[in-house]
Amino acid sequence: MNLAAVVRRNIEAVVIGASAGGIQALSEILPALAPDATVAVFVVIHLPRDRPSLLVEVFSRRCALRVREAEDKEPVMAGTVYFAPANYHLLLEEGPHLALSADDLVHHARPAIDVLFESAAEVYRERLLGIILTGANEDGADGLAAVHDAGGMTVVQEPQSAYSSLMVLSALARRSPDLVLPLGGIAELLRSLN
Repeated sequence: MNLAAVVRRNIEAVVIGASAGGIQALSEILPALAPDATVAVFVVIHLPRDRPSLLVEVFSRRCALRVREAEDKEPVMAGTVYFAPANYHLLLEEGPHLALSADDLVHHARPAIDVLFESAAEVYRERLLGIILTGANEDGADGLAAVHDAGGMTVVQEPQSAYSSLMVLSALARRSPDLVLPLGGIAELLRSLN
């Protein structure tokens, strides 16, 4: 599958998961989203659970789209980047609406990538794009498989370009993605979304 084929798909939402090295990776890809993009973007990055997240502050200056921390029961707004808050799982529910959960850790993480991806796959199905970036554990492999199984599109960062390759290698071992791209290729893909 090439980038032209991706553009023809009706992608309404993007889920992105990252851990170790993730802030740098996100800094390279999120600014590529066009200011008139209508996709909703949901991001889980593993962070310390005992401190408030500064991701909105950091990425608001870098992104053309609105950047917010997800709030429980909030309706999803197109053209917005949502970050999971520290120490809460982020889920998608029919509507679509956001939901936050303090359920048990998944892969030693809360928020967990699998939780977001699996719930988003149920809501958006073939209209979902899932992206796994650099990270040092296996979180995201099952979630990306769920996106694939629901008919969504799946992308994994090229392992050689990852700060820590365990997360991307785990995703690759679990299910063959549609695309394996370096960060520049993922940025180009996001730039193509409207």
